Amino acid sequence: MSVVGTRPNYMKIAPIAAGIAKREELEHVLVHTGQHYDDSMSRVFFEQLGVGAPDHTLDVGSGTHAVQTARVMERLEPLLLALAPDVVLVPGDVNSTMASALVAGKLDMRVGHVEAGLRSFDRTMPEEINRVVTDSIADMLFIHSPEARTNLLAEGAPEETIVAVGNTMIDTLVAMLPRVEEASTGASLGLTKGDYLLVTLHRPALTDGPLLAEALARLAELARELPVVFPVHPRTRARIDALDLAATGVRLLDPLGYIEFMSLVRSATALLTDSGGIQEETSFLGIPCFTLRDNTERPITVTAGTNVLLGLEPRRISEIPDLLAQRAGVRPASIPGWDGAAASRVLAVLELDELPSRVALTAARRSDEQRVDGAVREVGRPQPLV
Repeated sequence: MSVVGTRPNYMKIAPIAAGIAKREELEHVLVHTGQHYDDSMSRVFFEQLGVGAPDHTLDVGSGTHAVQTARVMERLEPLLLALAPDVVLVPGDVNSTMASALVAGKLDMRVGHVEAGLRSFDRTMPEEINRVVTDSIADMLFIHSPEARTNLLAEGAPEETIVAVGNTMIDTLVAMLPRVEEASTGASLGLTKGDYLLVTLHRPALTDGPLLAEALARLAELARELPVVFPVHPRTRARIDALDLAATGVRLLDPLGYIEFMSLVRSATALLTDSGGIQEETSFLGIPCFTLRDNTERPITVTAGTNVLLGLEPRRISEIPDLLAQRAGVRPASIPGWDGAAASRVLAVLELDELPSRVALTAARRSDEQRVDGAVREVGRPQPLV
């Protein structure tokens, strides 16, 4: 069983679901919690990614973190009891991820975390809490970059539970690139390839306070010299409307489907974002990305040379043209495992005749507790990337 709830989740699970569908010995059940329930944020992604309609929908909707988490747990538990899956796959770091891991773990079911080990070391981010809790429960920790292993070992995860598979979201991008190229979304909007800044901003730290108004003002200034295109997340749109904010010269669009959005990414001069997934996609495509956050749980995108952390400082949006000029001719490094074949490595684990039992995995964790201090000394305590 795979449990998804938001649009990035779909992209991480889609290639795994496609691989399972080709294997007679495996049966897959897809559950959609409904954490993203707007058509532009959910249904369109199932259609475009070829995953098909979910087998079960929980319709949890929006709410506080506690309410949303509780709804997922309450509605998923009877389904898990009825179906008794061998493995519950939970991707990413959203409330649905943590809630599903909690329910499955308490029912003594094996949990596989797709995209395990990422850390921003910022506990003010709800996603960071979700990552830490999910990884502490998961029996199979599927990682996509080397620093994830370091993080997990420092927290005491047994080495045998960590499996380097690569980035399944890049699998989705590789598979969809021909359709992305055909879409020509930018041309349909009258944009010139390589001559506009694409923007996505949605995190509460930026949108739920005065920083959103400053960011829009800076984008309006930038739009005088470089076209700025901003597909607006529903929660960001609600804040813009509630505060009656203006962004003169900035093209505010409704949310786009995956293919249409990635078509814009492919042809952009650069991206400005506070999203995690976009930092990865731009790294694979070699497109400059400027992240409006103090930290990133994907530091490999910075060391690869594609991503620049601006800090949570909208004033720095004005620096983007100069930063782009400085980066002209820089060739970003490729990231191992971000190659379109990550799902096949996940499936190689799931296809084992005998997956590790919860008893064996629990024993591994127990024995590992005796060497946690040594592991921390060996790998070093990870430090925040600022």
